[in-house]
Amino acid sequence: MKKVTILAAAFMIVAGASFVATFAQGEGAASTESAPHKIGLIDMAHIFKEYAKFKNLREELKVEIGNSDSQAKEMAESLKKLQAEMQMYQAGSPEFIEAERKLAKQSSDFEAFRKLAQRDFLRKESQIYKTIYLEVTDMVEKYATHYHYTLVMRFNREEVGSAEDPPEVIKSMNRQVVYYRTQDDITEPILKFLNQRYSPGESAVSRPKSTGIPKGTSKN
Repeated sequence: MKKVTILAAAFMIVAGASFVATFAQGEGAASTESAPHKIGLIDMAHIFKEYAKFKNLREELKVEIGNSDSQAKEMAESLKKLQAEMQMYQAGSPEFIEAERKLAKQSSDFEAFRKLAQRDFLRKESQIYKTIYLEVTDMVEKYATHYHYTLVMRFNREEVGSAEDPPEVIKSMNRQVVYYRTQDDITEPILKFLNQRYSPGESAVSRPKSTGIPKGTSKN
């Protein structure tokens, strides 16, 4: 009976050792199969500043705003003329009352035009930002997938030493990324590809199809 117990204990020890070895091998296989983290960085402010499509769309919007301002100035001049005309008439006279009615209507039209134009330009500007942002993030996703980045973070590439204004110095020192490898900055390849595939005739809401993956600075 004692001999059987010893044999059983020995079997349990061997079985336990076998389980530990198998588990260790499984852990090793799992760690080998899972991709290591690879973090990329992108300066979105630099992308927006240097992307030709963003600059062109902003210029087009500025032209629209300029035309609207010219129209608003004409309306304002018309209001001034009516105000001057009213002073030529006696208060309460038919001419005065008619000029007053015209002034009230034109004032209302001017205010409505101003408010509608402002809302329209804000909407168009936000649409431009949204369109460019979606294009950039779409390209970042393709780039990250191709070069096996597991995370891409926004950052500011400007050096702390370049800031002179006290608030800017504090702001630059509070940035999240303190150190990075140059090859992990994917800003330039993303920007280069966006500019290469952009056709100046595109509208603000168009999103051109990708024609490939931009070459990166690192493939490791």
